Amino acid sequence: MASAAQQLVTHLETHLPSFLAYWRRHMKIADDDKYLDRVEQNALAMFALVKEALLRSLSGETVEQLANKIAKERAEMNAGIGALVYNVSLGRRLIIKHALTAPLPTVELAPLIDHINELFDQFLFHAITEYNGLKEAELREKNMLIARSHQDRLSLLGQMSSSFVHEFRNPLTAIIGFIQLLKFEHPHLPYLDIIDHELQQLKFRISQFLHASRKEIVESEKETFSLHQLLEEIMDFLYATIVDSDVDISLVVDETIHIFAYKDQLRQVLVNILLNSIEAVKEKEKPRRIKITARSQDGTVIIEITNNGPAIPADIVETIFEPFFTTKKLGTGIGLYICKKVIEDHGGEISCSSDVNMTTFSIRLPV
Repeated sequence: MASAAQQLVTHLETHLPSFLAYWRRHMKIADDDKYLDRVEQNALAMFALVKEALLRSLSGETVEQLANKIAKERAEMNAGIGALVYNVSLGRRLIIKHALTAPLPTVELAPLIDHINELFDQFLFHAITEYNGLKEAELREKNMLIARSHQDRLSLLGQMSSSFVHEFRNPLTAIIGFIQLLKFEHPHLPYLDIIDHELQQLKFRISQFLHASRKEIVESEKETFSLHQLLEEIMDFLYATIVDSDVDISLVVDETIHIFAYKDQLRQVLVNILLNSIEAVKEKEKPRRIKITARSQDGTVIIEITNNGPAIPADIVETIFEPFFTTKKLGTGIGLYICKKVIEDHGGEISCSSDVNMTTFSIRLPV
């Protein structure tokens, strides 16, 4: 007499055309799917695994191979994991439905149905794992492509900026030089300070673009200098802007702090952050306050520039140092990116935190 497993297999084979036709009508697949002709082949291959599992021992490797094959086809068609799970589950339901009609006692049929369920569970586990792995790899590849495109964009910006900076730098330097001569020969001539200040700002902005095209700091040699003295020089440089914006700036810096760094580049970072802070506090009513603090701690200098301007939304804080990101109508989105690049070139870190009371830019640099 045939075994219970053999009787169940014979019973399922008898009903195969019936439930295969039902499965074909109700499965989820697009009409333009290029693997449409393989779908029924895959279903028959799965049915063959069911028979193999019932009649003989079936290796997990065989189940995994079929699951991976089908998962790759579905991932290539970008069909979604939902359709794959639905079609497999539909096949499981139909097989078990017909298995329950087999002329076998429950005591013999129940373990065989458990065996079928176990097979389908293993299949779905391998298929979903493979599908997710393929999609994650695809996402990583897309992200790498975006990153390469982003780098190409930065490289193009560097080439463009280098071109126009060199075209403008020489005449700008000449104009600044003649302004200095006019100030020396005619110290009481009005507006020269304003013209000089605006030219210095223009020179600073052009230098930002030039620096964006560089992979490292190469303009000058590192030197040891007083941080307090550098900040006082910056305050003098920004004096006209500070007065015009009616901002109260306080400086609380340990005068003993000295830093070994590229002074011009660090000046650029601090000026940029201060200008951004001034722009921020101008959006609110008085009092407009900016506080600059610096302290030394365990071989690290911590510089904090805090303003009481409007809060920066959390999602913007997370991307504020990304290149080309800006909230200003006429902004380029490279200022804070350059700041981050300069600080990291010095082996330091820069971050931003913001709430309704204050916004703080924190810079950590090795002494």
